[in-house]
Amino acid sequence: MSNRIEKTFAQLKANNQKALITYIVAGDGGIDLTEKAVLEMGKNGADIVEIGVPFSDPIAEGQVIQEGSLRSLRDNHTTLKDVFRLVENLRKQTEMPLLLMLYANTIFRSGKETFFAKCQETGIDGVIVPDVPFEEHDEFLETAKQHDIRFISLVTPASTGRIEKIAAAAEGFLYCVSSVGVTGMRDKFSTDFDSFFKEIAEYTKIPYCVGFGIRNGETAKKMGTYCDGVIVGSAVVDKIGKYQQDALPKIADLCQELKAGLNQQ
Repeated sequence: MSNRIEKTFAQLKANNQKALITYIVAGDGGIDLTEKAVLEMGKNGADIVEIGVPFSDPIAEGQVIQEGSLRSLRDNHTTLKDVFRLVENLRKQTEMPLLLMLYANTIFRSGKETFFAKCQETGIDGVIVPDVPFEEHDEFLETAKQHDIRFISLVTPASTGRIEKIAAAAEGFLYCVSSVGVTGMRDKFSTDFDSFFKEIAEYTKIPYCVGFGIRNGETAKKMGTYCDGVIVGSAVVDKIGKYQQDALPKIADLCQELKAGLNQQ
């Protein structure tokens, strides 16, 4: 059964466009600001939005997103219940695919069945759990499938030798991590993208998108040449960190710039 993720990628392909996937920490600046920011991103070029569930020890994240998570927890005491309420409100206003990015401990605390049932009930389309290696994702996969939630797989430049396996099992889209390490805005990349994406293209039957380090139209254009879309997180969270309640116009401008860069293929 196809969900909003597949439908969005099919539509983009038909229009010869690349996907812009953006990320935001739920509750950074308050849940109301998150809601407005998600809708603003959708109006200004974002095709899919990842909503980060704040976590006290986000090991995959660089400083910008770590600080966003800290602000959300410290200043606004954001809980998973708040995040699901946010998604319910968003679903009254948009049919854009929405993903949760969170850590395994958050799922375990709720219980897998309860968590994925709530995802389905509120209108979440997929989840990204960066601290679950591919070899352990079966623990969640069956429950996610029962609730029509895509469990998004990640590959990194260190996944050599495992890309075929990961790509074969991937669903929704394959999240390609541009660099070994944590998230963050980068000026340069050390990865050999030609060989990295050659292997991914060989084995992947679904769309694949690249994230970690993309911060402006120029980097979006460059990275978009390799795949079906780009994922941008730190650059969005950075705007909220700097401008808080005044961040919406900055986020809108950023999304327009990123989408324009992507469309210059």
